[in-house]
Amino acid sequence: QVRLVESGGDSVRIGGSLTLSCEVYGDSISGSYIYMAWFRQAIGKEREGVAAIKGGVFTRYADSVNGRFTISTNNAKNTLYLQMNSLKPEDTATYYCARATQKDYIQTLRMLLESEYDAWGQGTQVTVSS
Repeated sequence: QVRLVESGGDSVRIGGSLTLSCEVYGDSISGSYIYMAWFRQAIGKEREGVAAIKGGVFTRYADSVNGRFTISTNNAKNTLYLQMNSLKPEDTATYYCARATQKDYIQTLRMLLESEYDAWGQGTQVTVSS
């Protein structure tokens, strides 16, 4: 059974940086057809896809974070990361990592859809304020 554990959430100032980690247990994240992603959910809003990565190489980002956030993996540590720079108040949310355990192909346009992923972490809170 796959288990995902996020960490790194914190309260930061506007313009600050933060790196989130997601350790994966019970499954390897190395492989050309491994899909993983970061989602976030702000209070009163639906969960939205932030960044996704395939095979540790091909990435896709939501327009709202493109150029500010970077998704990456470390296969040796079996860990997914999200480097967040130039943080804004609208980035405030609970961040979740996700793994598609049953699929070895997801269309590029669907990589940020919640329905494509079936294993989820418990979330880590990021708060951006002045």
